[in-house]
Amino acid sequence: MSTPDTIVLIHGFWVTPRSWEHWIAHYEKRGYRVLAPAYPGLEAEVESLNADPDAHRTGHRRADRREPGNPGPRTGQAADPHRPLRRRRLRAAPARPRSGRGGVAICSAATEGVAVVPLTQIKSAFPVLKNPANRHRAVGLNAEQWHYTFTNTLSEEESRTLYERYAVPASGGIFWDSALATLRPGHQSTYVDYHNDDRAPLLFVSGENDHLMPPKVQQSNARHYKSDTVTEIKEFPGRPHLLPAAPGWEEVADYALDWAASHAR
Repeated sequence: MSTPDTIVLIHGFWVTPRSWEHWIAHYEKRGYRVLAPAYPGLEAEVESLNADPDAHRTGHRRADRREPGNPGPRTGQAADPHRPLRRRRLRAAPARPRSGRGGVAICSAATEGVAVVPLTQIKSAFPVLKNPANRHRAVGLNAEQWHYTFTNTLSEEESRTLYERYAVPASGGIFWDSALATLRPGHQSTYVDYHNDDRAPLLFVSGENDHLMPPKVQQSNARHYKSDTVTEIKEFPGRPHLLPAAPGWEEVADYALDWAASHAR
């Protein structure tokens, strides 16, 4: 297979594809084709999503017709919103890795069976998980909650700037699905085959001071994978959760791309 020429960047919760804006420009300058799809229902700009919550909720309901009234895409949809984009790609995503012989997954989300739940993660997700009714709502963070969850290493002023630029409500259904996955019988939407030798190489990336996905969660993620395919972890000292846009994002972007290119099959 030839060297991949396409990168797929899949954004995380409480943000949109705009959170990848620096990486997109950075990678395009290096000659790559970069795709940054939105979760279903989050195709609009940040300002529109925040200015019209009703439209935001309507978009979420449209994204998941299997559960009428549930304003949020299921985890599987979020993990792979553009299923046809399978081959000759490098992929950086906070979603669960899927098999792909032509790709490399760079991941920061917990999968089914990872039961490590640090207190910082509980506090970060508490705005959603504090109320079971939030499973059927889109739930946003206020500026203080955003600072704790995404930008805790930055000043309040720096955090506020990033909050206004990137923050949007997130699907409560996805958080509740993830929280309950290990407790329910059978495979849930966060399930992956940890013994799959045919999957793409996988790099877990985290910031040392990440509250939402602390390094210990990423370490547990990596230990669950038992296949012969490459699985590695990279921790960036002093960094918060918002690795794509927080100061120093260039180092993270370059490391991720160099690692992915060197492991692409």
